[in-house]
Amino acid sequence: MAIYAIGDVQGCYSELCRLLEKIGFDASLDTLWFCGDLVNRGPESLETLRFVKSLGSSAVTVLGNHDLHLLALHHGVKKARDTSCLKKILKSPDRDELLDWLQQRPLLHYDDIQNTVLVHAGIHPAWGLSKARKLAGEVETALRGKKAAKFLRKMYGNKPTAWSDDLDGARRLRFITNVFTRMRYFRTSQELDFDANGSPRKYLRSRLTPWYEMKARLRDDIRVLFGHWSTLPVGCYGRFFALDGGCVWGGHMVALRIDFESEDWFFVDSYTSQPTKTAN
Repeated sequence: MAIYAIGDVQGCYSELCRLLEKIGFDASLDTLWFCGDLVNRGPESLETLRFVKSLGSSAVTVLGNHDLHLLALHHGVKKARDTSCLKKILKSPDRDELLDWLQQRPLLHYDDIQNTVLVHAGIHPAWGLSKARKLAGEVETALRGKKAAKFLRKMYGNKPTAWSDDLDGARRLRFITNVFTRMRYFRTSQELDFDANGSPRKYLRSRLTPWYEMKARLRDDIRVLFGHWSTLPVGCYGRFFALDGGCVWGGHMVALRIDFESEDWFFVDSYTSQPTKTAN
């Protein structure tokens, strides 16, 4: 029985299938952990969503920013562009079933046996595990409730940029959502920068600090697996593991086996040539 963490799929279903063939994935024995952004930009978002849902308990999936954007489209909060690759999902006969399932996915998954956290973008350095799980739960409750459309309507935006326990209402939920699904850099010890999306090498002379280099309250023995950051080289940054190989941009689809004492990495090349540009 193996556990593999998979980087951002973003509709690259063919590459995902080749990766699963390479690792010898057996749905009756193994488990896949998806770090979010199953859909968008790639050509096979509908096929990806159907496949991951079909895996049932053999798959764990956290929500990414592109998954949330799809839910916003589904609830009529945003309008899909005519060129959007997500329109195929929105017009599919099993749309409601697929998107109801997606809406029930968490923002954070923690496995106490593996002592590992799975998120899309990261965990705020001021949050320990208990607090991060509680805050993720606040967003999940809003997303799954009767006022989901209201939450999704107010989800977009870069402010506030700093955490405070006193944040409330839509501002609080927006900040929590942005941390788990969009975070990359801090521009001060407190303030996030949601505009910078390049490699850390690009910002060597700036004051930007990758979130995983900030002093963290999370216990030192907990591993964190994350995606979202295609310009960050795949690999291990201390106890933080970057999984987004930028497959949709012509990079790689990535898997990391996490149930061994030493992690094993697997890669397949991308078939994808030109993704559709959509919301970040």
